[in-house]
Amino acid sequence: MAEHHRRSTAAATAALPRSHRPARYTVVSLPADRRQAEPGLVAGPFEAGGRQVSAALLTGVPGFADGPFTVDGRTAVGEVTLHNRGELLAALAAAGRPAEPSCPDGELLLRCWLALGPDGLRAADGMFTLAVLDGPDLVLVRDHTGARTAFHCRTRDGGWAVSSSLRALRQRTDVDTGLDLAAVRSFLTFAYLPGEETLLRGVAELLPGKVTWLRPDGAVRIEPYWEPQATATEEPTNRHFASELRELLEQAVARRLPAGQDAAVLLSGGVDSSLVTALAARLHDRPVRTYSISFGHELPNELGYSGLVAAHCGTAHRVLTVPGEQVAARLADTVALLDSPVGDPLTVPNLMLAEAVAADGLTVSLNGEGGDPVFGGPKNLPMLVFELLRDDPSEQARADAYLHTYRKCWEDLPVLLTGAALAELAGAPHPRRHVAPYLTDHRMPSLLDQLLHCNLRTKGAHHILTKVERLTASQGVQGRSPLFDRRVVDHAFATPAALKLRGTEEKWILKEAVRDLLPDTVTYRPKSGMRVPVQQWLRGPLSELAADLLLGPTARARGLFRPDTVETWMRGGGLLLPRHGGKLWLLLTLELWLRAYDL
Repeated sequence: MAEHHRRSTAAATAALPRSHRPARYTVVSLPADRRQAEPGLVAGPFEAGGRQVSAALLTGVPGFADGPFTVDGRTAVGEVTLHNRGELLAALAAAGRPAEPSCPDGELLLRCWLALGPDGLRAADGMFTLAVLDGPDLVLVRDHTGARTAFHCRTRDGGWAVSSSLRALRQRTDVDTGLDLAAVRSFLTFAYLPGEETLLRGVAELLPGKVTWLRPDGAVRIEPYWEPQATATEEPTNRHFASELRELLEQAVARRLPAGQDAAVLLSGGVDSSLVTALAARLHDRPVRTYSISFGHELPNELGYSGLVAAHCGTAHRVLTVPGEQVAARLADTVALLDSPVGDPLTVPNLMLAEAVAADGLTVSLNGEGGDPVFGGPKNLPMLVFELLRDDPSEQARADAYLHTYRKCWEDLPVLLTGAALAELAGAPHPRRHVAPYLTDHRMPSLLDQLLHCNLRTKGAHHILTKVERLTASQGVQGRSPLFDRRVVDHAFATPAALKLRGTEEKWILKEAVRDLLPDTVTYRPKSGMRVPVQQWLRGPLSELAADLLLGPTARARGLFRPDTVETWMRGGGLLLPRHGGKLWLLLTLELWLRAYDL
């Protein structure tokens, strides 16, 4: 079979026009008597164990898919970008399984897995999903923290379909998908989907740091190859933790800088993106360009801080002004780029930043994402206060308190959802299942570490990184996040909680590690976050769009939300606190996503 694979894939690759480079991928394992042609086929179909398996590359869809790669009789496709090729090549050579130095990243990752097993995956530093045809099985790998993603589902005739594009699975004629109401509830609770769940019934997302086997009999086996560990220490000094972290941060940024090209950094003016800017400016041998957002001079912004950092680091700085009218005009198309909706009002500005980077001829942009979920940002404080004041010691009480801290629509569901929707949800799994395992994991030595672990595995992998990847990929840009580097994450979890949250100083050890790089007014400024004028947009340029979508016949016919509640919120009533904007934004993005996916 191995030789057959090699001949077939070589022929298929030779037939693929280079002017139509692939973008996303699909692999399938179907009953052997199936004769359905897969569009974009590049490997197979091969018969194995009563199945026919094949791989396809989807052109015309934003992404970085490549392949096929065949090693030891196993063929793979994937979206793989590795940041430490030299280390991996050396590890293979040391194992007596050398690879050609010029081999593609996907082939190198496949060789690491086949030769070194989970150790080979742990050693790989990068952004990747890899789908391997292993006899009748499909084997799927997602990178450590979830920079890239893919999805899988059963076909109507008992096969498997996998794709790095959720839309590709939605469009398959052999897959029954419909709206998953439990996932709608999760989205309204978290403002994203925090685990395997997708809004398509029966379709699951890969989990980060894990290998997933899909068997012909329908069985699914998931094995972790990496998970952050809160390791015991021998009481090293604060200076030791800070100096070691500084070295890891420098390595993480250096590995992600584009060779022979100017580097872009998205600079908000907060400490996370500022330290990435400072390190990039210091370590790169080409100019660094920084990009910031303004919503108009009349609105609060952080341009003073981002301008200060740009001047301090000597970057070529550019500020994009994003008026509400452009958000209204582009919101639908932006939401349609996402595999799952996110209740983040920065999606359109994020896309415009990626467009600006691409327009300047750059293909790599760095960002400061990860500082809060890895080192302890401000959103952990409500849970720490809850823990001090709680009178219910149960694990469920902690998980439920965590859901409340999101401050989305969790508490509003009884008045927001229709009676029919609430009745259908009565027997559905509860959203707390997504967070409870992390909040009761006694391997983590403190509540702060449990919260960070939860945030890393839910919001980090299923909101922050996937949003960055989908929006930057749409412009042919790779968005890279050094603070999600797995060595940096390992160090963060090996650092005592008291050094991450020191008194009331958040991310203390991170700031300590880079305090010589930035002015104190930036490093030790109060956290403010990006102040997005959602309320003003919904009262102004977005008001007509929101009313048409949320109160129109399509939304009413779907029967999810009570029109009287939506109307009340749009008038600014019905809530004790003025959070109508954020809640309506969730409903609006959900409605746009459902229309984009024809649901």
